[in-house]
Amino acid sequence: MSTKDFIKKIFFASIVHANMLIKQKIIPRKDGLKIIKGLKRIEKEINKNKFKFKEQFEDIHQNIEKRLFQIIGESAGYLHTARSRNDQVVTDFKIWVKESSEDIMISLDNLIKRILNKAEKNIDTVMPGFTHLKNAQPVSFAHYLLAYIEMLIRDKKRFANNIVLIDECPLGSAALAGTSFNIDRKFTAKKLGFKKPTNNSIDSVSDRDFAIDFLSASATCAMHLSRLAEDFIIFNSEAFGFVEFRDKVLTGSSIMPQKKNPDPAELIRGRTAINYGNLNSMLTIMKGLPISYYKDLQDDKELVFDSYDTLKDSLLMAIELIENLNAKKNNMKNMAQKGYTTATDFADFLSMKKKLPFRTGYNISSKLVNYAEKKKIRLDQLSKKEINKFVKEVDINIPKMFDVVNSMNSKTSFGGTSAKNVKRMIVKYRKELK
Repeated sequence: MSTKDFIKKIFFASIVHANMLIKQKIIPRKDGLKIIKGLKRIEKEINKNKFKFKEQFEDIHQNIEKRLFQIIGESAGYLHTARSRNDQVVTDFKIWVKESSEDIMISLDNLIKRILNKAEKNIDTVMPGFTHLKNAQPVSFAHYLLAYIEMLIRDKKRFANNIVLIDECPLGSAALAGTSFNIDRKFTAKKLGFKKPTNNSIDSVSDRDFAIDFLSASATCAMHLSRLAEDFIIFNSEAFGFVEFRDKVLTGSSIMPQKKNPDPAELIRGRTAINYGNLNSMLTIMKGLPISYYKDLQDDKELVFDSYDTLKDSLLMAIELIENLNAKKNNMKNMAQKGYTTATDFADFLSMKKKLPFRTGYNISSKLVNYAEKKKIRLDQLSKKEINKFVKEVDINIPKMFDVVNSMNSKTSFGGTSAKNVKRMIVKYRKELK
């Protein structure tokens, strides 16, 4: 959605309003039809960049009205019957936010599809899962990617919920008190795509909750994209070497010929601040306003338009990053084998097979890790004799017990990282997208 799209909403709402005035016999039919024809002509002029906006008129609405007078004469004066710019502007704005929310949801679906495609190719790719940025337990790279799908699905629900909340038409509230004309607000609401008219004329013209909700949903979504971008920046570094990107999404250094930087990820991370700032600005504008309409509200659209543009760009860049990402599977597996990531599996084994309290098994496994650390070997390099020093008569398949892939696939609880679970979730997500 662009500023031009917002202008389209202005004409759309005005034409619907004119049709309602004709239907209710509030204005003469011939004058109403002249208004509609004139509005369509002005819209074409704007689309062809032939319309001259004049600063002497307060806003776009007055510019359009003055031009309408030039085209059809005094009949133009009927258009503003039973409405004010207060209810007119908020109606146009609500329509724009509804359609922009739907557009963002489509972009979220596109990103989810790309992540699913990448996850499907990496179900058996093992990597270290992190807590405190320390190797914790082996997980599937696909399972890691699906974690972001959960975040994006919640983002979709936020925008969808905002559409439900916004689905009330303010047109007909006039300046703040309503109107004495016999208007049909249900007709107007239906034609403009709303479920029903708003209930209170004062709240109708002063409400900007829908703008705040859009900005809030945008800020939260931007935060999720920023976290994904930050992960990719870290994983792409030489220190980790988990992923690599095709040159299409990389840029070079002006001085270091070897450098290839993941600029889109850094731009996503940085631009999140714009989404945060716009939300905070809107909340600050609203916090001290008495109820009803005030000029402070004229800045609402710039903040929302900017947040939409910023988030849309970030979503497009995230799609590009996912499409051009390749997992360096050997590096991931090698890192997963460091940091004794299968120690929890041994504690679980003792609890399940030896019927020990988990905390007892935990303490035994901890001592085993300390022993292996001192010897500077991995757990799978220990002998059965060494393990029996810490727990007697344990029948254990050491290579299997401490294998990172086996560890990953043993997490079969619902929502766990096993390949079987991940495959089921991918099927589930694809069904939900249809």
